[in-house]
Amino acid sequence: MKRYLTLLLLTLLCIACEQNGLDPNNSINYDFGKNLEHGELVLGAQLDNPYKTENIQRALAKVYPTKAGRVDISTTNFYVRFLPRNEEEYQTLLAMGLELLDHPMDFEIVKEGDYYHDPAINEEDFTWQYAVVPKNFVFGDFRYEILDECYLAENDPSTKSSGLDWAEIERQAYILTGNEDKLSEYIPMTRAAEKECPSGRISIVDPDYAGGKPIGVAGVKISCNSFVRFASCYTDRDGYYTMSKSFSAKPRYRIIFQNELGFSIGVNLIVIPASISTLGKAEASGLNYTITEDSEDKLFRRCVTNNAAYDYYTRCQAEDMNILTPPKDLRIWIFPSLDCSSSAMLHHGAIVDMINFTEFLKAFSAIVKFFAPDLTVGLADKKDYKSIYSTVCHELAHASHYAQVGNKYWNNYIEYIISSYVTSMGTVYGDGSGANAGYCAVGEMWAYYLESLIFKERYGGTLPTFGNSFWFHPQILRLLDERGIKRNEIFSVLRTEVNSVESLRNALITAYPQKARVIEQVFSRYSE
Repeated sequence: MKRYLTLLLLTLLCIACEQNGLDPNNSINYDFGKNLEHGELVLGAQLDNPYKTENIQRALAKVYPTKAGRVDISTTNFYVRFLPRNEEEYQTLLAMGLELLDHPMDFEIVKEGDYYHDPAINEEDFTWQYAVVPKNFVFGDFRYEILDECYLAENDPSTKSSGLDWAEIERQAYILTGNEDKLSEYIPMTRAAEKECPSGRISIVDPDYAGGKPIGVAGVKISCNSFVRFASCYTDRDGYYTMSKSFSAKPRYRIIFQNELGFSIGVNLIVIPASISTLGKAEASGLNYTITEDSEDKLFRRCVTNNAAYDYYTRCQAEDMNILTPPKDLRIWIFPSLDCSSSAMLHHGAIVDMINFTEFLKAFSAIVKFFAPDLTVGLADKKDYKSIYSTVCHELAHASHYAQVGNKYWNNYIEYIISSYVTSMGTVYGDGSGANAGYCAVGEMWAYYLESLIFKERYGGTLPTFGNSFWFHPQILRLLDERGIKRNEIFSVLRTEVNSVESLRNALITAYPQKARVIEQVFSRYSE
């Protein structure tokens, strides 16, 4: 795995896009999130799981001593851990709808963190994945271990007609197992209120947008649990969420950057294809959390990247930009120490499917497709919201282009980038003289042009001049836009046969003959 990662990082360095940074603007100084831990969590002592079937039986007898012998309490779920042999087994478990944690649920957490790797497992292999499964779960050929037999009242149909106060029974189970300190201070005042579920808002501040008021972290997965009791949901576009289950104890909340629109951000220890930011324990009534540029760096970068992608995806629709949405299951990685970004589309098979590259990777080629990113976002010189937002939109513009032209086109594009990087001693775009330079010209013209439009539409002011200093002149498309040929019309001609500035000009004239004179004038203005 380490050998593969080294190879992958070297490849990504060679296929990066140069980007012009923006000056940071920290006009609001909130103090949210600075104490969050995003390294490896540290476990303490093992705890007695209050949801073990025997513990619920004890709690029932305590709350209803005369009914305990007449109410059937039998196991509804197993608390289990799996040890996936490979990425396919891991994905199969996810496809079964299991909520997987890489750390045990019945241990004290001494230090919060975003990931855990069992010290008994080789760090290059999958670590144990902990889950709660129904008692009739078919384990098949998975490597697993049942840790506890559990009783979860919501999974027992008989509880609906039992007339018992299951919330109180649950609270008593926490007391009897020595976990009273974990109970929530929030106690419903009425029986109807018992069904109130955790809800809240995850928001973020862009000081240069919406008057600096918090906006939602949109479409991310919020997961919470207390021991083996889980709930999860997605935030809406304004960052609001409501779980489907109520809790007696304080749940542990986390953001999983796997967006409901079909993209994920980052990895956790490489094996989990989505970053996780732990928010710690909070009341059972819910958690409200606001992130700013002064919050913990990882959380801030992930949330801005998420929102930029969410906005871009929603804007691709016919009623707005009317261009292709990037491919499904898009993988975005953030590299805070790199100043270049890329749209290698590795997860979707670009480069990896090239014959020479596949032969070079051999057994690693399947791993590259599974784990490797489609987009990388280099943020070494980009610390504020708007510069991160702009960079992500640039790479997503490439992803839309890729969705229209496919791997063969993209491989020619990437071959030029790699060749230019090597022959020009680190200049990403070269000078436009090499083979396949036209693919680069068309792709970068489009990405810089669309990035500029999106930036202006969000932040106002004059149209930015992103990329104007490069030999492929993205200002050509900006001028065409000013003269009435809009982004969806330009995008419609970006097909496989359009692989040079000349073929782009010809395609536009063919598609819009009534504007042929304007097109000729604009292109000739920047011809050599």
